Amino acid sequence: MTAPAWGTDEQSGRPRTAQHYTVAPAVGAPEGYVAPGMPGVPVAGYEPVAPAARLRRPRRRRVGLAVSVAVAAMLLGALACGCAPLRAADSVGWLAIAPAAAVSWPLGRLGGRSRVLPLLGALLAAGALFLGQLLLQGRELRARGLSGAPLRAFVHDVLAAWRADLRPLDLVFYGIALVGGVILTRRTATRG
Repeated sequence: MTAPAWGTDEQSGRPRTAQHYTVAPAVGAPEGYVAPGMPGVPVAGYEPVAPAARLRRPRRRRVGLAVSVAVAAMLLGALACGCAPLRAADSVGWLAIAPAAAVSWPLGRLGGRSRVLPLLGALLAAGALFLGQLLLQGRELRARGLSGAPLRAFVHDVLAAWRADLRPLDLVFYGIALVGGVILTRRTATRG
């Protein structure tokens, strides 16, 4: 075994000045010289290239439009849940994901990514389910012939009937609507 020569690195035996370059530095190069093409070399005569004109305008967030369309979707979802046939009223709650999808699609697509919109989507989806159940209770009261009361008394009777008819399974439906509103709004959100 031989010892490396003085002034060389110990693995290859090359001079220390050449171990960091792919090309040996020019004779008489100043200290700190970096060979052309190596990282850290300033490029002379560099002019940035102008970006190509975009073919499509960038998407803008339209939060106001998204919220108004989502509120309209909430009202339509409540109308759909409330106008279901009375004999199918027990199975309508399982469709709680439909109002959540109807509400979250415009929030995500038009509103873009936001921290507030998924929460708003959850609240609007649960609101659609709540209004649908109130509309269904109002239809049941009207079918029994109890709709002759003034509007304030009728609303009070509808809320009392809703509270009396509230079951633990309805909490599952509200949970489905809340979670569905958050998840679907996040998934449909676009970068804008």
